[in-house]
Amino acid sequence: MTRASGLLDPSALSRALPLYEAVKQHLDDRIRRGVLRPNDRVPSENEIVAELGVSRMTANRALRELAAAGRIVRVHGVGSFVAEPKPSSTMLEVRNIADEIAERGHVHTARVDVLEEGPAPAAMQKWFGLGAGARLYHSVMVHFADGIPIQMENRFVNPAVAPDYLSQDFQRQTANAYLMRSAAVTRADIAVEAVLAKPDEAQALQIGTDQPCLLLKRRTWDDDRVVTVVFALHPGSRFELTNGQGPQPV
Repeated sequence: MTRASGLLDPSALSRALPLYEAVKQHLDDRIRRGVLRPNDRVPSENEIVAELGVSRMTANRALRELAAAGRIVRVHGVGSFVAEPKPSSTMLEVRNIADEIAERGHVHTARVDVLEEGPAPAAMQKWFGLGAGARLYHSVMVHFADGIPIQMENRFVNPAVAPDYLSQDFQRQTANAYLMRSAAVTRADIAVEAVLAKPDEAQALQIGTDQPCLLLKRRTWDDDRVVTVVFALHPGSRFELTNGQGPQPV
């Protein structure tokens, strides 16, 4: 187990973010880069205050949000430690959220906030196995059950697989339903994570930024081609996870 002190760099804090968010991202970066490994002790509030020159309140909020996101585990009277990596779930099927909502006796509606083509972000180039300069379709939609928002869907789509994606009416059919008809889905990589909603996500879902959410990350394949990568964010109070059926509205 490594020592937590001396790991932080005040010059690395982003000035474009609220201070607590900058501290949170700095600590999370240390975890992602392996500077802090699973079960390593995370700098305490006092150490963060001393090394980064921030207030105790700022340090506390950064640690609380990392714990809520499942990145660290806080043990009362002992300290905070890097959480073990979460295993990917192989028990979730690719399902249409409109069907899930209907099966629970609710009425599905959707709002399309973004529907566009653009350069593939660097992270998406890796997810899709594409080179620099590649382009993807991008959509952001909010799904409702009886008028209550239950999912914010942030999706990237391979134009080579679904060339007519941008011309679809996604208030009449879901993106999932269209893509399932456009491609032969051979497998899906799925991971589930507990997170806190960002301000714009919280506004879209009509929740507070302190409310835990369930983030389902899914990459769908047609043989050796990635069809789509989707990040589906659900308010934790409105969804539960069930074996073999994906998140269900409650």
